Amino acid sequence: MSAADPAAGAATALAEFRGGLERNRDGRGGVAMSCCSAHPLVLRALFRSARRHGTFALVEATSNQVDQYGGYTGMRPPDFARLVREVAAEEGFPAGRVLLGGDHLGTNTWRGRPAAQAMGEARALVEAYVRAGFEKIHLDASFPCADDLGPPGDAVVAERCAELAAAGEASCAGAAPVYVVGTEVPTPGGTHGPEELRVTSAADVERTLRVFEDTFRRRGLSRAWERVVALVVQPGVEFGDGVVHDYRGAPELARTILGHRGMVYEAHSTDYQSGQSLRRLAADHFFVQKVGPWLTFALREALFALELCERELAPAEPSRLRETLTRVMKDDPRHWSRYYAGTPAEVDFKLAFSLSDRARYYLARPEVAEAVLRLFHNLAAGVPEALVSQYLPSQYPRLRSGELGAGPRDLAVERVCDVMELYLRAGESRA
Repeated sequence: MSAADPAAGAATALAEFRGGLERNRDGRGGVAMSCCSAHPLVLRALFRSARRHGTFALVEATSNQVDQYGGYTGMRPPDFARLVREVAAEEGFPAGRVLLGGDHLGTNTWRGRPAAQAMGEARALVEAYVRAGFEKIHLDASFPCADDLGPPGDAVVAERCAELAAAGEASCAGAAPVYVVGTEVPTPGGTHGPEELRVTSAADVERTLRVFEDTFRRRGLSRAWERVVALVVQPGVEFGDGVVHDYRGAPELARTILGHRGMVYEAHSTDYQSGQSLRRLAADHFFVQKVGPWLTFALREALFALELCERELAPAEPSRLRETLTRVMKDDPRHWSRYYAGTPAEVDFKLAFSLSDRARYYLARPEVAEAVLRLFHNLAAGVPEALVSQYLPSQYPRLRSGELGAGPRDLAVERVCDVMELYLRAGESRA
């Protein structure tokens, strides 16, 4: 998104989001980069990048990452909100310009149960997010439950999402949330096998929105429907273990969404797209562009590069970061075993370098976090310029110009900022 109007300095993040959405619909630029990560260093990068561009910061938690029981991060929605706000405060970023979102809120975690039970949990999930101050809610009840005969159709999904929206409306004590509907076609976190990449058709968009609107209004949720601002579709982007499908354009989709007042698209799995592809997505009204694995992939790149710097300096107690990360991943393969296949050597390579970035699930493990702290400690005096030039060349010019210090933490954060820059530039205003 382009730099905000100075007069909008006191505007809330949600108001800025809505303003950017309207600019995007009008063809004047605008992107809401959705940061899907709970890693504190990635969050620092988000707030630094947003501050430089004079825009709000959108950060989202997924339903399996954060839920009413803790999710795989061990955080409930209030815990995640607290972490985000604490990091924002440390970075000097205004709390009012932080927009919290919930992604895929629905039956996913409980799909092994009968629909009635799964929906009970899903309602509690949405309630927990809204009560914790999350103002952008993606409703996703597309997952088949134990007693469904197959994947639920649009009518069933719409009924279940309306039920979840009713729970959100009843739980709202502050600003009413905006909603996103629709189901992403890409596999969350990237593919892990051959998949047909089918771009959503304009007819699918019209049918889905018609069914959802009719369902919401029939259930007395007209006011909630007026706050449905985006639809998730498949624009033809995806990434997997070692492949990226670049955006080729979807002009028919772009025209179709303009026929629905106040609505744009939300693109999932935009990781590893080129700056040109991100700009084309923005021009085609994919206003919300979600990115997650690429951010922790970039962080892992920086940490590995810093470890190479550390080896050149030969401290008495090296961090052994990569060795530790690999060992922890092999000791507990549940987050990567379905994604990585091949010979032992090929799997070892993927553990470190796969675009699917399953390593992100392990960065917060105590042994890995301790290794990162040891790495930062060993480089606390500053990374020599020659080593920054050798191993972190994109940061070297800023180091030389004085824009960036030689501390390892800042060097790592700035590598993540490099990725975020591509998104924020994609939304720069156009005449």
